[in-house]
Amino acid sequence: MSEKQRYFIQLAYDGTDFHGWQIQPNATTVQELLNDALTIVLREPIETTGCGRTDTGVHARDFFAHFDSQSLVNGHQSLVKVVESVNAILPSTIAVKRIIQVAAEAHARFDATSRSYEYHVHFNKDPFKIKHSWQLRDKPDIALMNAAARIIIEYTDFSCFSKSNTQTYTNNCKITRAEWVYGGHCLVFHITADRFLRNMVRAIVGTLMQVGRKEIQPEDVRAIIESKNRSNAGTSVPACGLYLTEIKYPYL
Repeated sequence: MSEKQRYFIQLAYDGTDFHGWQIQPNATTVQELLNDALTIVLREPIETTGCGRTDTGVHARDFFAHFDSQSLVNGHQSLVKVVESVNAILPSTIAVKRIIQVAAEAHARFDATSRSYEYHVHFNKDPFKIKHSWQLRDKPDIALMNAAARIIIEYTDFSCFSKSNTQTYTNNCKITRAEWVYGGHCLVFHITADRFLRNMVRAIVGTLMQVGRKEIQPEDVRAIIESKNRSNAGTSVPACGLYLTEIKYPYL
């Protein structure tokens, strides 16, 4: 009997109708549907491990997971054929891009060297952006928000932006980009880091919005971060505007 081989699967999904990535009891998740589709196509029990977890309503333009398979090793189906077959089973809101053979010890979560997110905001009523962007009535001050974003990059401990009672070994993250960009009647926040805490991006955006509305000054962000207290930061913004956009690995 052949040993199992490890594979990465790259996918994208519209998170509107899902309770996030990770399997949960009595709720439809992306991981559950992906596991089921792979199990049907490969005719063996498949359990995927994701590069992270996205919350209910959060979208992913780029997402990786890994799984082990014996039937693929035996050459019963080509990787391209498996992608086509899995996509035929999955709903239209989930799309597999490719499946890649990797080393046995490769890990979708722990081997990722950077992750990038975008948060989308729009200001005019648009039926095509409902559940895919956060609509605001008044435009915030982008210059002030970017000044505050530059301050955030100076720090590494982001306990103040983390969901409470999470089982993480550290709240330290290295942010390499945090920037608001305006164009086409839309405002997009770009952020890249080696790792993110639960709810971190939405809490950062909520805090920067306070700056943009001139409720607090950019320099006030220092005291918020140094307090390491979630209650001092801004309210988490709606999930609909958040997209996981890129995951990087040293070997892909």
